[in-house]
Amino acid sequence: MKFFDDKMVAQICFVTDDLDKTAAWFSGFFDAPIKARVTSGPRSEAETEYRGAPSEARCRMAFFTFGNVEIELIEPDEHPSCWREFLEKNGPGCHHLAFKVKGMKEKVAAFEAGGYPLLQKGEFTGGRYAYVDTEPQLGALIELLEIDAR
Repeated sequence: MKFFDDKMVAQICFVTDDLDKTAAWFSGFFDAPIKARVTSGPRSEAETEYRGAPSEARCRMAFFTFGNVEIELIEPDEHPSCWREFLEKNGPGCHHLAFKVKGMKEKVAAFEAGGYPLLQKGEFTGGRYAYVDTEPQLGALIELLEIDAR
């Protein structure tokens, strides 16, 4: 099974411990406006699972657009998550590359069969995400994004 439908990177994400400071620097350095600021939903909406267990993890995000690629900045809260784990282990840095997919369950199963376990998954308005563990190979995770048809 091929992992990706179009092999185009949809997003590059950096985790930070200070979203406001990092977003202001990023915006000024690249002369790029912040496209959106979002706070993730509570567990009752996001259905977040981290390492196979429910998690109350939430985060604040800022988004920038560069051509066809979105840059995402994430500041995690204190609850267990792959964002918090990455930040505590590595400090601020490149957390993941995201690819849009169709058939999330099948794609996650294919990654797991290939030796890349699911670390975290959740829902957001209009879709869902899953992070698979490619950190040993890339130094970052792969995120799968499934956007609902409109």
